[in-house]
Amino acid sequence: MELIDLHTHTMLSDGELIASELVNRAQVRGYAAIGLTDHVDASNLEHVAEATLRAAEALNKHQPVTVIPGVELTHVPPSQIAELAERARELGLPLVCVHGETTAEPVAPGTNRAALEAPIDILVHPGLISEADARLAAERGIYLELSARKGHCMTNGHVARTALAAGAKLVVNTDAHAPDDLLTPASWEAVARGAGLSAAEAEQVAQNSRTLVEKLTNTRVRPR
Repeated sequence: MELIDLHTHTMLSDGELIASELVNRAQVRGYAAIGLTDHVDASNLEHVAEATLRAAEALNKHQPVTVIPGVELTHVPPSQIAELAERARELGLPLVCVHGETTAEPVAPGTNRAALEAPIDILVHPGLISEADARLAAERGIYLELSARKGHCMTNGHVARTALAAGAKLVVNTDAHAPDDLLTPASWEAVARGAGLSAAEAEQVAQNSRTLVEKLTNTRVRPR
């Protein structure tokens, strides 16, 4: 199984590794693609975007893992999410995530809805997402995350059930901050099946990640 992970952090925010080491460790784990999505708000979006784009361009020339530059809008006031997501697009970032209403942190109510109304790709760890918001995700083609991260993973079962009922697409990500957060094929399966997905549903989630990478990069990802 070739792994895809579209939610990770480097030393540009609160991760432990620079981009090159994170990508190298991902390669050793068997990753096919990785998204670099450091935490941003209005104070650091331009700086992080520039550095991440530069890192991805360099790494994509010299190693086999597809590196996708992005950001995670984090604890941004809901009324500001659309503006910052649009700015991230203007800066040239193909991957835009929003820090959803996880039950592990005091995220502002209304964040999920504002994110789903903005030009984003993934609503990460969306917590106890409502049925209406899951339907909006399905309508807008925005992916919902099953998280491997401690705390954020507590609502994976709810996210999976709600997304499947609404027809929203799921992806599995790590929210990696440290080397040991990266997945293996076995731990990826544990996250997907632990959320209550059947083997066929887990396979579809893996395909969702491949499809999203291909959309973001125009590069074909080999099936597992």
